[in-house]
Amino acid sequence: MGDAQEGLKRVPGIRFVDHVAIAVKQGELEAQVRAYESLGFKEIHREEVRGGDQVREALLQIGEGPNLIQLLEPLSPDSPVQKLIERNGGRGGLAHVAFRVENAKRAFDAMQADGFQLIDKAPRKGSRGTTVFFVHPKSRTEGAFGFLIEMVEDPEGR
Repeated sequence: MGDAQEGLKRVPGIRFVDHVAIAVKQGELEAQVRAYESLGFKEIHREEVRGGDQVREALLQIGEGPNLIQLLEPLSPDSPVQKLIERNGGRGGLAHVAFRVENAKRAFDAMQADGFQLIDKAPRKGSRGTTVFFVHPKSRTEGAFGFLIEMVEDPEGR
C-alpha cells in the first residue's frame, strides 16, 4: 500500500465518504440538479458560500444514505472552482472528495503531524454548519491522491 494510503489510515475518526463535489459551469447548476434528480437524487441543501470559496452549492442525496453529491457553481472569476473549470478546458468535473470525520481538529492535528500538506491553516466553517479543512492532492511525494480532499465534521453527528 502506498505512503498516502498508509497516512490516511492513521487519521483518527474517518467514518465514510461525505460527498463527491462536482464543478459545474456558471449558469448550469439548475440543469445539473435536474439531471441528478432524474437519477432519483433529492436536493437537501442549497447555499451560497462567499469568502475564498465563492460558490453556489447544491447538495443531493440518494435514498437515505449518508453519501451526497455536491454540485459547485462558481460565483466569480476568482472562485477556485472557476479556476478548476478553466484548467479543465472550460468543462466541469471532479472538484474534490470529502470524508466525514468525527472531529475536524483532531484529524487536522494528526494529519499536520504526519506531514500532510494542508491547504487551510486550521479547520474552518463550511456550508450547512460543518467544520472543514482541505488537503492538497500532492500531500505525499509517493502515492499522490490525484484529487483535492476535504475533511468534514458535522456538529450534529449526522
